[in-house]
Amino acid sequence: MTTTTSDLPVVVIGAGPAGLAAAAHLTERGITPLVLEAGPAAAAAVREWGHVRLFSTWGELTDPAAEKLLAPTGWVKPNATTYPTGADWAEQYLQPLADVLGENVRYHATVTGVSRTGRDRIVDADRETQPFVLHYTTADGDRVAEERVFARAVIDASGTWTTPGPAGASGLPALGERAAADRITYRVPDLKDPAVRARYAGKRTAVIGSGASAFTALATLADVAKDEPGTHAVWILRRGISGSTFGGGEADELPARGALGLAAKAAVDNGYADAVTGFRTETVERAADGRLLLVGEDGRRLDPVDEVVVLTGLRPDLSFLSEIRLGLDERLQAPTQLAPLIDPNQHSCGTVYPHGHRELSHPEPGVYLVGMKSYGRAPTFLAMTGYEQVRSVAAALAGDTESADRVELTLPDTGVCGGAGLFDDPDATKSEEGGGGCCAPAPALVQLGVGAPATTSGGC
Repeated sequence: MTTTTSDLPVVVIGAGPAGLAAAAHLTERGITPLVLEAGPAAAAAVREWGHVRLFSTWGELTDPAAEKLLAPTGWVKPNATTYPTGADWAEQYLQPLADVLGENVRYHATVTGVSRTGRDRIVDADRETQPFVLHYTTADGDRVAEERVFARAVIDASGTWTTPGPAGASGLPALGERAAADRITYRVPDLKDPAVRARYAGKRTAVIGSGASAFTALATLADVAKDEPGTHAVWILRRGISGSTFGGGEADELPARGALGLAAKAAVDNGYADAVTGFRTETVERAADGRLLLVGEDGRRLDPVDEVVVLTGLRPDLSFLSEIRLGLDERLQAPTQLAPLIDPNQHSCGTVYPHGHRELSHPEPGVYLVGMKSYGRAPTFLAMTGYEQVRSVAAALAGDTESADRVELTLPDTGVCGGAGLFDDPDATKSEEGGGGCCAPAPALVQLGVGAPATTSGGC
């Protein structure tokens, strides 16, 4: 292969928030992007949690280069102080941005492999002079075709949404988990959808997880329980309950996030959910009546449940990058230079220092994992952080090292963690009172009525 790389596009994997922002910054730099999106439209993953209302406001969810690209179309930025749902984000910003990029975005394009042209993972000779080659499949009805494209660089912004964590505490699916797939979901159910609501109403549901998504599932199931007798949740935590279990409460600078933890606590306090602590799921068994029995590593067996909602985090899909030389942290599966900055054992979302191309680099020059995927298994990603990442990467690819190394983002003191707000008022704004970080210890918590408005949760 003698093709030079200078005239080739930079291929961006994923037409989500970070991928489209990367394309906008590349365009601003005069570099042709080619965005490969597996879904039928932009922000396919975001649309799957379209019922979610984010903690972040519109002011924190749009990228400056993208705004410049959209301006000539007559696009008007939504009110910066309001909180969109995932569907709002996709329809009012992400899809219009993809439309502006036009033919530079290809849909139904699922990347199956990335390598150097004519060089597998072990070959050193002339490796860095060879363009990248990406294999991807396209679908047209029942017809699936395999295609390839060459690139000067690759920006993987495919996220982590498609690879949720399992119920099994070992990181592997529990024994019997796959066989029980008909009664297990790995997403927060949209209980405002009548069909989905019918699946959980009057039923006993296990919720496995300890983050914002688990809070939301508990709160919304409690809301259903008000009107549907017999609806009950069993909250399964691998650890015990401590002062920080329910988040920052009223001291949280993001009131929507604080209310979410308070509502989850109210679900337990008011008897709509039972908490089971220190339970690490080892086996999922099928009872004679079809319901599920969860068995812990310590031998404990819980009473049968009708449904299981597994919300144990997300992880990156690295399978199609097997021929690329990546440098990843052994725990987080994040770039080795980035991992110490985002380790959830050391950092909350507000203490992650803005970073760019150097922290995102790998032994394979020209490859960058950005957005949620760059964080591997760490949960505290911010949309604003992703936008700063791709600004820096685009500058580096354009040869503007000075700009690439410059930090052009100042995060709020507590950060703006991705997630949903437990509120129905899209015009709600941030509180100007109180302090507390996104992972701050909980203050004295006050109970919220279980009838408080509720939405479902997810990350940005």
